[in-house]
Amino acid sequence: MIDFRYHLVSLIAVFLAIALGIVIGTTALNGQILDDLESQVDALETDKRSLEDRSQMLQGRLDSTDQFQAAVAPALVDGALTDSSVLLVLADEDVETEDVEEISALITDAGGTIAGQITLAPAFSDPASESSLQSYATGSGLPAGITLPDVDDAGELVGSLLAQVLMVPAGGTPPDTAATSSVLAGLPALEVLRTDSDSVTAADYAVVLTAGELTDDDAADRNANLVELVAALDAAGSGVVVAGDAVSARENGLVGTVRSDPDLSASVSTVDNAGTPAGRISTVLALRAEGEGTSGAYGTGENTSPVPPVTTP
Repeated sequence: MIDFRYHLVSLIAVFLAIALGIVIGTTALNGQILDDLESQVDALETDKRSLEDRSQMLQGRLDSTDQFQAAVAPALVDGALTDSSVLLVLADEDVETEDVEEISALITDAGGTIAGQITLAPAFSDPASESSLQSYATGSGLPAGITLPDVDDAGELVGSLLAQVLMVPAGGTPPDTAATSSVLAGLPALEVLRTDSDSVTAADYAVVLTAGELTDDDAADRNANLVELVAALDAAGSGVVVAGDAVSARENGLVGTVRSDPDLSASVSTVDNAGTPAGRISTVLALRAEGEGTSGAYGTGENTSPVPPVTTP
């Protein structure tokens, strides 16, 4: 009869064989797996170096293109805004100072003058400010000669008020400087805007600069108030260009909001790459096109043209 020791020895032999097989098999597989992993790492390192080289090459091309555009910009816009004045309106406080300075310089290169610069505070478009803005617009302190629309919409009332004192009607008489000074003293007292220049006078054109998009629950209401101002400035003067970055062209950005309005986009030009030399050139050329009765969407976004037509003034 087979005793217990025989079974024990048999089981030990089986387990030893299994263990030995696992060790031998794993050792053989580990070598293949290790070789495969090393090969994949080498390939990834090669791809990474290739992508880095391509990225540097593309960045070099982009920098070269920007330098070229910046160099030819004054020649491209020369004479585009001769004897014209432009008001700069910063629709929010996130607009880059460099963009404002570069666009201002290019307007001057085009023969235009900067009539002044104002910045809208967040409270300007805040629905919570509507009561105080409406009270101011309809109060007894309204400058003489100002006629506001018969509406209860605070955004439309204030937009109309600002447009009448900040824009020169095409072929018409500039507004009274006393009225401009009065409004630009009253609204800052409500902390809804500020003047950034030593003086602000009425202008033929307006450039409304913006950056990013609104993310709050009241984004639609805020944009609606800003759009009321844009529409009023355009109706009162010779033309308006709303210029911002790529993010501002999204649904809750001011550029995107203007573009989504068929009526407004037909009369107001937009630029979605104002932070680049090409976008700044487009902003200035779009002002001239506005004066000629042509509006468009320019930049890199969907359904846009790279730049407005470049023609001899």
